[in-house]
Amino acid sequence: MISDKMTIAVDSAPIAANPMLSAFSSVRVIVGCEYSQVIMSAFLEAGYDAWSCDLLPCEGQYPERHIQGDLLKVLKERKFDLGIFHPPCTFISWAATKYWHDKGRVFKRLKALDFFARLWESDLKYICIENPMGCADSIVAKHSQIIHPYYWGDEHLKKTCLWLKNLPKLEHRKQDDLFESRTHIEKPNPIYIDKSGKKRYFTDAISGSNNGGHKRSKSFSGIANAMVNQWSAVFNCR
Repeated sequence: MISDKMTIAVDSAPIAANPMLSAFSSVRVIVGCEYSQVIMSAFLEAGYDAWSCDLLPCEGQYPERHIQGDLLKVLKERKFDLGIFHPPCTFISWAATKYWHDKGRVFKRLKALDFFARLWESDLKYICIENPMGCADSIVAKHSQIIHPYYWGDEHLKKTCLWLKNLPKLEHRKQDDLFESRTHIEKPNPIYIDKSGKKRYFTDAISGSNNGGHKRSKSFSGIANAMVNQWSAVFNCR
């Protein structure tokens, strides 16, 4: 299922055939809370022993590589080296502060924070957690860096925090320098401007759409490829 015609390029470029696929195959990767398999596929196609896990059924190209079930239970039963996790942010994101004091929401927030913390404190050596800005930052751990999809070629503005354990920050470049080419594209224009004059981007544009949260949770291929191309050095596979 892994094409030998693919080629690996630097940073966010499409991933292609690597003559050292066997070097990657011993590294087990799980991408948790991912039904789309965007990130899992990038690692799998680079030769990693990669899996996705979610309570939802798979919507990606590799259903045989999807574990539909409880992520925390899977982490107890199986051994992985690298975990990339996307815990639900509905109750812990600052974007939902207007509902912050709704009755019963505090318990949902505590449950979401507990799940986030259990992922952060899991036994995996290498961990990345992705989430928007929210209260996990002050309660569980401080985020390591903030990224946007346009940093690696996807035409969207979506402020995203990464919590990294034993992994380097993802590198990105606004301009060419003596040694490397830029990875940024131009900062995207707003998709629309609301009645108050506020600029609205990717996440705002689909918030009111059918299944908006489902659509917003999908990862971007540029970020996925940057993770593979840069973090492979951690495992001495490149």
